[in-house]
Amino acid sequence: MINNRRRRTVRGALAAVAATVALAATAGTSFASGDPVATAERARATAGAEQQQAGKAQGAAPASRAVGTVETPSFALHGVTKQTGDLYMYWTDNQGGFQPREFVTSGFDAFADSISVDNDKDGWSDHTWTVYKDGKLTYSWIDDDDFEYHSNDVGKGWNIYPTILSPGSIGGAQEADLIGLDKAGVLWGYLGYPNGTLTPRVRIGGGWGQYTQLAGQGDLTGDGKPDIVARDTSGVLWLYKGTGDYKAPFASRTRIGGGWNTYDRLLSVGDLNADGVADLVARKPNGDLFRYAGTGRASAVFESPAKIGHGFQIYNLL
Repeated sequence: MINNRRRRTVRGALAAVAATVALAATAGTSFASGDPVATAERARATAGAEQQQAGKAQGAAPASRAVGTVETPSFALHGVTKQTGDLYMYWTDNQGGFQPREFVTSGFDAFADSISVDNDKDGWSDHTWTVYKDGKLTYSWIDDDDFEYHSNDVGKGWNIYPTILSPGSIGGAQEADLIGLDKAGVLWGYLGYPNGTLTPRVRIGGGWGQYTQLAGQGDLTGDGKPDIVARDTSGVLWLYKGTGDYKAPFASRTRIGGGWNTYDRLLSVGDLNADGVADLVARKPNGDLFRYAGTGRASAVFESPAKIGHGFQIYNLL
């Protein structure tokens, strides 16, 4: 289970990001629909790229820690309340669901997305890219030794991408990378440096505008490479296996199954049930939250869904 010091580190980094745009952090707010939490309905589980490598010598890298061996990390679920812009975090419970929410800060509705990554492979988030609604992108962290907040401005103009996510390292190096889907349906890849800055983008391919949701954070198929899934307009979910080649990071798609239009949000927070395989989280419009546990097999990517929460319609889930 993640320790309290790491909790404070991650919460502190996100709160500091909000403070940089003079948005006050206040006490938690109660909501009419209550606190969405993991429920008794939970089904518990039983059990380098050339440009990136060259860039490691550029700029000041964050303070380093001992590198771990966890290939599929676990990340907190971020929810921003639609009415008030309050940011909450839900830490995984390592049994397929989430612990009760923790209030982080107010005023987070100025941000479009928050993308956590695990670059030291200890299994938990250590750095965060934050996308502002005005297109600004920053990279932030809090030093584990002195809790000093650090932030780098990465660039502007990122609001050209309706969807931005980090599947992990798409080029095989230590640091996580970013992919962005633009409004024309073209998918682009950016390789990450140790300080959060990025290489010039590389075109992955066109035709991605047929998809209404992209998700993925970690390895779904057991080959050690990060994968993503994509839902098309008819509700079919497709698997794109990672290749480890940043110039062509995904193999041709394979069909997972239909009926996924029943959900209004698909996202990954890595490994929810501590089995070493990435999972998928899906929300219905009524706020019910489901876990699709990963199997680690490309032939049958997910197990049957298990309900793990309710009331999540109050959030924009990041």
